[in-house]
Amino acid sequence: MNSIRKFASLPQLRNLRHAKSISTQICGALRSAEEGGKVTHTGQAYEADDYRNVRFVNASKIVNPNWAEKLIAEEPIIETEDRVVWCDGGDPRLGHPKVYINLDKPGAHACGYCGLRYQKKEHHH
Repeated sequence: MNSIRKFASLPQLRNLRHAKSISTQICGALRSAEEGGKVTHTGQAYEADDYRNVRFVNASKIVNPNWAEKLIAEEPIIETEDRVVWCDGGDPRLGHPKVYINLDKPGAHACGYCGLRYQKKEHHH
């Protein structure tokens, strides 16, 4: 430290102390990442020594286990006799722009915005 004082001014020493404080916080983040490094729905999972874990220094990483893909897959397929349907996400306040979905081809067709699936009912004459 004495050699540092020879060449460093007081503001620089404060910066060194601040850097030490940050490195202490990073070490704490690394420990918390090792303890509960949960994977998010986008596949984010960082190594224990990754600098991005610093965001979890003062808080734990909370990951919602109800991923949108899983929740939308649990929704039943909406069957209709129409050749073309429209989807607006259901609730106009929480939905998306109205889109039209052509059901001429067999199978279920998903809305590009919300993932709800629609299928034309098969009927025989």
